[in-house]
Amino acid sequence: MGTGSQWRSAGRTHTGKVRARNEDAFLNCPEHGLWAVADGMGGHQGGDIASQMIVASLAALPLHLGFDDRVIRIRQCLHWLNRRLGQEMTVSPDRRDNIIGSTVVALLLEQRRAACVWAGDSRCYLWRGQRLYQLSRDHSLQQQLIDEQQMNVRQAKAHPGAHALTRAVGAGERLALEVLELEVLPGDAFLLCSDGLYQGMSSDALGRALNLAVPEKALQRLFDFALRGAARDNLTAVVIRQ
Repeated sequence: MGTGSQWRSAGRTHTGKVRARNEDAFLNCPEHGLWAVADGMGGHQGGDIASQMIVASLAALPLHLGFDDRVIRIRQCLHWLNRRLGQEMTVSPDRRDNIIGSTVVALLLEQRRAACVWAGDSRCYLWRGQRLYQLSRDHSLQQQLIDEQQMNVRQAKAHPGAHALTRAVGAGERLALEVLELEVLPGDAFLLCSDGLYQGMSSDALGRALNLAVPEKALQRLFDFALRGAARDNLTAVVIRQ
């Protein structure tokens, strides 16, 4: 847990019960007001490299800038990584499946301002006034089917390839990031997590965990719950509160 900051936070990652290795990574920097979760493209060579590169690159960004400039730098950093990972992919054109990519969700906090930047289906949640809000919108085929084909969640989930990502760092020539800015209120708590964590959990279960005042205790509750389930994927979460 970080000190010398108005924010308290805790992060954890776990391989889960099925996967042989962990391709998730997280950044927990309360003293810099910056957090992130990255989920390497499952089953691809180098997914763990991609997620670790994202976290290391975000951690190395300059701190002396104002809030708006820091948001710009986060976006520039992710665009640069997208190009770099794309170049890594073209090194071995004989390997068709050799995409090196990762989702990312990053949160920047300064005083009363928050910015969430993401690509893929790792999520940012806000716990405010005993209500859970999903701030990020999944960049996945499932979400696209719901938005564009007016399918309900059950129909979209049943679609083959529902979990396919429509955006990720390293997955295409151009990276389309989404950014959401909001005002922070006293008592707000944030959760960044990979799909492995939220997939088996209801909004109620997430909310009950985030209602705990200490980030480490909230994290323990989340992982206890997730690991009681199938935990087929890697699990990663970062909990942030004032």
